[in-house]
Amino acid sequence: MHPPLRKRRLARWLPLGLVTLAALSLPLGAFAATGAKQQPRPDRQGTLTQLTGKSGCLVDRSARTSGCGTARALEGPGPFMGSRAIALSPDGKNVYVASSKSDAIAVFRRSTRSGALTQPKGAAGCIAAQGAAHCATAIGLDGPNSLAVSPDGRNVYATSRASNSISIFQRDQKTGALTQLPASAGCIAGVPIPVCAVGRALVGPDVVVVSPKGENVYVGSFFGNAVAVFDRDPVSGALTQPGDSSGCIAEAISGCALGIALGAPEGMAISGDGASVYVASALSNAVVTLARDQATGNLTQASDGSGCIANSALTGCTTGVQLEGANAVAFNPGGDVYVTSLVSNSVTAFTRSRTTGGLTQKQGTAGCLVWLRAVGCSFGRALRAPEGLAISPDGKNVYVAAFANSAIDVLDRGKRFGKVTQKAGRRGCLAPSSVPGCTPARALRGVSSIALSPDGRHLYSTSFGSDAVDIFRRNK
Repeated sequence: MHPPLRKRRLARWLPLGLVTLAALSLPLGAFAATGAKQQPRPDRQGTLTQLTGKSGCLVDRSARTSGCGTARALEGPGPFMGSRAIALSPDGKNVYVASSKSDAIAVFRRSTRSGALTQPKGAAGCIAAQGAAHCATAIGLDGPNSLAVSPDGRNVYATSRASNSISIFQRDQKTGALTQLPASAGCIAGVPIPVCAVGRALVGPDVVVVSPKGENVYVGSFFGNAVAVFDRDPVSGALTQPGDSSGCIAEAISGCALGIALGAPEGMAISGDGASVYVASALSNAVVTLARDQATGNLTQASDGSGCIANSALTGCTTGVQLEGANAVAFNPGGDVYVTSLVSNSVTAFTRSRTTGGLTQKQGTAGCLVWLRAVGCSFGRALRAPEGLAISPDGKNVYVAAFANSAIDVLDRGKRFGKVTQKAGRRGCLAPSSVPGCTPARALRGVSSIALSPDGRHLYSTSFGSDAVDIFRRNK
């Protein structure tokens, strides 16, 4: 071959050879960064990262927490009694917070991309008793503690323990602003309140939930040991309580259907098919199963032992473990039910019967995860006085708000058996820097309620002691 020709060919192939050699010298992970999509890391999947700077937390403007943004009508969000003080609209565009000390509901717009929250100015940013803090004016919001958004996104319902009432609001689906329904349609109270309608079994109402198709609203009456039942108007969102015994189920209220183990209902969840309502009863130390008539919304309870699981022997119930102070309850579409228990410092897990809706506590360590140690249960960290509870839409993770530790615990949920296991090391919890072994997070003092966005990308929490809402990104 002619020498100049050989040089030209060598010059043509030499860069390609150098690129190949360079690629072979790179670590395997470099290829994923330049080409193929990286696979999720099991140890990182579902972990939480607080948004940076002022986007990571909002505190009431009267609070002294530095490094967070400020908001109005955010004093005392998520009181100790109330594990559903924060809720998102089905479209993911708004976040609503029940602020017990502000006698208000704070309204936030949510960035569906970043998860950050902003509060509209003026009356669009909050609704409060007597229109405090330049909010819109509401009736019956005396110490609001829990709220729920209807599945169609048209209404928000809030319970107020101090006024023994439930308040009904219309939601502007474009702006997220709330307007209370007029006259007696705007609130129902268990005691005489001007303008409000009169309801039964509303004594210290706590948790409120809406049925999957929006036909009914159910309220757990903490001091009434009862569940109040309401029919919902699909157009206005107004509530009507049946006048007969189907309007409530209680341990001992005249005119209500008779229930078992309904001492101080503090948590409630409805199965995805709408056939069952599950109640966590703090004083009965029990989780209760109520069968729901999907045509009428009526609730009934079996008395053969399948209608409740209690921490100790109780007539009409089966016996479970680690259910002292049963608090929040959450349903996973896969068929499992999870309960937090304040006194037991635990998360318990149950399997739901697809035919009857009844619950069976999972066996062995799959049935309970407990702070520190408990015989037969798995081990949990930073899980003292658990309140709030949320399950990710994909069913891969369970999150718990631990009031006394001021921590949010991150649990993996087993795909096959539904067992929950806390992530190892600092990934397993977020808390103030004073709590050892957790990822440091801001403005979490007295964290009580948590909620996930519909897309599962962000988690939001309320912190009673910090007068704050915290915002976290959920990692893939």
